[in-house]
This record gives sequence, structure tokens and C-alpha cells, in this order.
Amino acid sequence: FADKRFIGGISPMSRAIYVTEKQWKEIGPLLPKLKSSGRPWKNNRLVFEGILWILRTGARWKDLPEKYPSPSTCWRRLKLWEEQGVWEKIWRTFIRRLDKKGQIDWAEVFMDGTFVSAKKGAQKSENEEGKGSKLMVVADGRSIPLGVSVASASPHEVTLIEKTIDQLGKTPEHLVGDKAYDSDAFRARLKERGIELVAPPRRNKRIKLQDGRALRRYKRRWKIERTNAWFGNYRRLVTRWERNDRMYQAFLHIACALIIATTYETAS
Repeated sequence: FADKRFIGGISPMSRAIYVTEKQWKEIGPLLPKLKSSGRPWKNNRLVFEGILWILRTGARWKDLPEKYPSPSTCWRRLKLWEEQGVWEKIWRTFIRRLDKKGQIDWAEVFMDGTFVSAKKGAQKSENEEGKGSKLMVVADGRSIPLGVSVASASPHEVTLIEKTIDQLGKTPEHLVGDKAYDSDAFRARLKERGIELVAPPRRNKRIKLQDGRALRRYKRRWKIERTNAWFGNYRRLVTRWERNDRMYQAFLHIACALIIATTYETAS
């Protein structure tokens, strides 16, 4: 796999931004085999590498190098496979492979939300104070992204994170977040699901629900920050140019799969 000296397996100076042979052996079979009665479809690998070039560089579609299929071809395939759930399926397949080998840490799961500025015609926040989206991420103790969602930046993170938790498929023992998640109602809902919330109390909270022993887990919050740093290596995620959530989410799902494929051994 890619050189692990670099975050997420990607060197910022490397020209080799295409998928490696070993990665393709895992990803290729998970892509649909396209049939056409007319003009033949472009090769899946070339299209995938074209999409990756946009994802990793953050460049405009019209700047896609000529060695890849046309920008319109790559864009349509990105959209089609997101609508068919292909990108998320690849990511979830990699997670299941790791989990089967006992490489997913369900004892501690971390959550965080980051603001993504939006350009072009992207959706505005409801308060109209600025364009942007909120990227919600849930990662395990090894910083593996287990759940992601994209929403308007206006709602509170406690509201947005529950949708992301629903994606996990398994119940973690502890869910670790910052003081923004210190909500009695949220804590009670998690308890009903068998999850213990670990979050430092807000300043105005008189009754402390957790002592220092439980909050020691919070010191490992750098693990979710590492996940966010890995996402930052995919420049198309740093600033949102897509007009709708689904296209941005397509890039996000691919990044989740690649973070696993470039950092951890997933082959079954």
C-alpha cells in the first residue's frame, strides 16, 4: 500500500496520485460492470483515477488531464455510482473486512463536526450568515471513519451526530466528544442504546455526571482529529464546490474507502 510515513498514506509531494495495483485489486471488483448496446463505456479504472485526480487535487473538472476520460464522463460516473450506492458499498465492505479481522476498535468511538466552506451554488446555512456545510464524522480508536454525514451548518451538532451514529451497524461502548455534546437528553438517548457518552461538562453545569476516570478517555480525542487531518489530504473535501449534498457525499465516501485502503490492510 501507499507509504505510511504520510498521513492517510498520501505524500503531499507525490506525483503518484492514482490508485495502486494492490488497491485496485480490492476496489475494481466492487465497481459495476457496465454494459452498453451503443458506444462502449470508458474503462472503469481510468474513470476512477480521473475522479481521484479531482478529489485529491481539488482542481476544477475542466482541468482534468487528457490522459483520463473526459470531465463529463468522470462526473457522470461519479454521480451514477453515488446514486446506486456503489461508493458507500466499497467503504462499508472495507470496514467489514477489518471488523472480521478484529481491527475495528468498538470500545472507544470518537465524534466531531467540522465546518466546510461552500463556493459556487452550494447550499447556504439556514441562518444565511454564510455558505457552508457541517461535516459530521464518527471514527474508531484507530481513526478509521465509521460514519459520515453532510448537512447544513445551522443545526446543533448534537442533532446532526445522531444520524451519523445510526450508520455504524454496531453499538460502541463509549462515544467520546467535546463539551458541545454535553446534553442530558443526548446522554439519555445514547444510554437507551447501550452507549456511554464521554464528554467534558459545560461551564454552566452544576452537577458533574462523570469523574476524572471516565474523562481520561477524552484525552484521546486526538484520534478523531487525525481522521479530519486525513480528510484534509483530499482537497476537494476542504472546500465544497458541489451544488448538492449528494455529489459532495460521493467524494466523501471515496475518501473514506481510500483512507482505509491506504492506511490499513483490508484484503480478506
